[in-house]
Amino acid sequence: MRHLLTSADTGDSISPHRVIVEHTRLLDILSRIADLGPTGEVISLFREAVICLGAESGVFLSCLRDDASRTSLHTLWACDPEWTAAYAGQRWFENDPWLRYASHEAEPTRSSDLITVSKEEEAFSLAAAAHGFASALVAPAPSQVGLSRVGVLCLGSRTTACFKGENFSQTRVLARALAMELHHWVVKVMRQELLAGSGLNDADLELLRYEAAGHSSKAIGAALNLEAKTIDCRFQRVNAKLGAPDRRTAARIARLYGLL
Repeated sequence: MRHLLTSADTGDSISPHRVIVEHTRLLDILSRIADLGPTGEVISLFREAVICLGAESGVFLSCLRDDASRTSLHTLWACDPEWTAAYAGQRWFENDPWLRYASHEAEPTRSSDLITVSKEEEAFSLAAAAHGFASALVAPAPSQVGLSRVGVLCLGSRTTACFKGENFSQTRVLARALAMELHHWVVKVMRQELLAGSGLNDADLELLRYEAAGHSSKAIGAALNLEAKTIDCRFQRVNAKLGAPDRRTAARIARLYGLL
C-alpha cells in the first residue's frame, strides 16, 4: 500500500521525495479524468488515485433527481466487489449517510464524525466497515443545480485510524479535487447518454434555452420568425423526447443534465 504522507498502520513519516512523487502522480491522474471515455478507463485511474490518497477502497456516487419520483444513480467502484453487490441489492443508497451528508454539506469529513439518524444508517455503517470502510473520508462534490444533483467520493480503509493523522488537511483537499473531477466526468457521460437516448437536436436545445430564460411562445416565435402555435407544437415534441409533462419540466431536465 502506498500512502500519501504517512503510513496509516505505523504512523511513520514518508520521505519528502515520496510525497512529491505521489503528489505528481495524483495531479497527473486528476488532469486526465475529464477527457476519458469508457467507464473502464476511469475506474482504472480511480483505483490509482485511491492508492495515492492512502486509502484501500474507493466509491464515487452521483445521484440525480429529475423530479420527485425519478432518481438516477451513477457509481464508480474501486473496492471489494461484495460491497458493490450489497450496496445495490440492499438499496443502501436509500439509507446512505455519506450521500445524505453530501446533499447538504460541501466540506470533506471523516465518517467517524458523521451522526447516523436512523437504525438503517447504523446498519449501513456496519456493513460498510465489514467491506473495507472501517474508516472513511467523505468528500462531497457540489453542483450548480443544488440538491437535485449530488456527488460524493468515499475513500475507505480497514484501519480505523487511517484518516486521523496530522496530514488529513492535505488529504481532504486532494480528495475534494478528485471528487469534483469524477463528478465532472459522470455529468459528461450522463449528458451524452441523454442526448443519444432522447434524440434532442440543436433546434430543440435552442427552444429549451428560450424556455429556461422565461420567454413565452409568442416571444420565441417572434425571435425565430414563427407563429406561437408552431412553437407550442415544437415544445410538445421536445417534451415527448424527454418524457416531460410540460416545457418547464423539460427545461429543468435539460439543465440538470448540463445541456443548458
